[in-house]
Amino acid sequence: MEARWHYQFRVIVLGDSTVGKSSLLRRYTEGVFLDAVNQTVGVDFYVRHVELEPGLRIKLQFWDTAGQERFRSVTRSYYRNAAGGMLLFDLTNRASFESIRQWHQEVTDTVQPCRIVFLLVGHKSDLVAERRVGRREAETLASALGVQYIETSAKDASNVTQAFQMLTLAIYQALQTGLLRPTEAWDGVKSSLLLLPGLKSQVPGKEEKQKRCSC
Repeated sequence: MEARWHYQFRVIVLGDSTVGKSSLLRRYTEGVFLDAVNQTVGVDFYVRHVELEPGLRIKLQFWDTAGQERFRSVTRSYYRNAAGGMLLFDLTNRASFESIRQWHQEVTDTVQPCRIVFLLVGHKSDLVAERRVGRREAETLASALGVQYIETSAKDASNVTQAFQMLTLAIYQALQTGLLRPTEAWDGVKSSLLLLPGLKSQVPGKEEKQKRCSC
């Protein structure tokens, strides 16, 4: 029987409290928008299946992390087994933008020497009159972090699907170039196939065992 998915990518969604992480994930995975969403306690989980290209099915498993400091010890434990990270800030809340470097640093410090593919997302783009962070400034930060940038709105669904497609494609490209590899020790990416058409095997050979990430 044909597998339901070829790869599973685990993605963490990071950012300060109230930036809209849960709202964005609910819009993407369930197609709904709720004005009032309870703050995440610890970590919530969401799943969506996508076809990245014809014949290539991806299962996306999202970890929605709490932004409050008191839950950091819980959320940090999930960093090591993530292939992607969505760095989310509220375009109407400058403090949440200024926290992005800290979120990025916290993850990269935790998972070294493994690689996580990041995407910077400016959320609540529908609130034009309340905007406090300019696009050019956000793009400058994204460039400094070496990541892509996009602006979204869970309320009007603007760029929501595009944002997750960008991150999914970036993770897949990291697989193709060998920056990410599914291994027995790390399951940020899981593969149901040893080899896909046009893609070299992602299962390390014996000669590569000593290079495997231990996180």
